[in-house]
Amino acid sequence: MLGMTSLAKRIAGCAALALATLAASAQWSNPSDDVPAYNALPASKPLPPVLSGNQLAGPYFAHPYQVTVYKMAAKIPAVLHQEPCYCRCDREMGHNSLHSCFEGTHGAACSTCMKEAVYSYQQTKKGRTPAQIRAGIEHGDWQNVDLEGATL
Repeated sequence: MLGMTSLAKRIAGCAALALATLAASAQWSNPSDDVPAYNALPASKPLPPVLSGNQLAGPYFAHPYQVTVYKMAAKIPAVLHQEPCYCRCDREMGHNSLHSCFEGTHGAACSTCMKEAVYSYQQTKKGRTPAQIRAGIEHGDWQNVDLEGATL
């Protein structure tokens, strides 16, 4: 029969192994279980502005659709504030929603951000709520957006 110290060591070892296995398996988790940062409620204070006007020029705006997407984003900032961004800029850049991507040039350099913004704009025009749009984003519906064909 094992002594109490040996038993405690075995239990601790099994617990450590279980935690290591759980941590290692996180990379294969279901994306719907791992939703990026977003705000469930409307902003309680004014949001930072989306880039606009003369700011939509230069190397980040070489394609007309990049400018179009920023113009769309500027029309629905409150909606974007309540949407996640699946490029994972919440982890890499500290963004707290899809809106954050369009406060600077990140959104123009990232097709995920742009497709999600176009999807959000199109769904808003169809009368969808931010929560309904978020469900579609989480489902991956934004992946079929054609950036070249995006129009205001």
